[in-house]
Amino acid sequence: MQAKTPEQSKTIMTDMVLPGETNPLNNLFGGELLARMDRAASIAARRHCRRIVVTASVNHVAFNRAVPLGSVVTVEAKVSRAFKTSMEVFIDVWIEDRESGAKTKANEAIYTFVAVDETGRPIAVPEVVPETNLEKARFEAALRRKQLSLLLAGKMKPHEATELKALFD
Repeated sequence: MQAKTPEQSKTIMTDMVLPGETNPLNNLFGGELLARMDRAASIAARRHCRRIVVTASVNHVAFNRAVPLGSVVTVEAKVSRAFKTSMEVFIDVWIEDRESGAKTKANEAIYTFVAVDETGRPIAVPEVVPETNLEKARFEAALRRKQLSLLLAGKMKPHEATELKALFD
């Protein structure tokens, strides 16, 4: 199985915020943004492994900026690291200024997907080879995030979380 770069899984979805997608403050519903991020991340994960993928977890979501009605929103997803059968997908959300066209980062999220066969059994995925400094930083941090998640879920013992332990040594 040939390793792939994050760029090979890159998925960009651009859309406009419509009135039926907003809350009483005329900002995009958080759930609507989560759905958009899930779709983009799913496509990125599938591009990485060329298999059926399922969302395993939403590890992190930061709603840093409201996304107003009429905004042009771009959701960009890339696989940041692959493990045996799972992939971490990092998602960046951008808002485009209506007049200048300048893009501002509004939100980000980290999802985990698992590749499965036709019966729903997990299957192996290709490794990720990061290229840029940002990709390398996200790749390195992914193992710590995974260990923290497993630790909090009770699926890993504290002494087994070597990457987390290294932060404090």
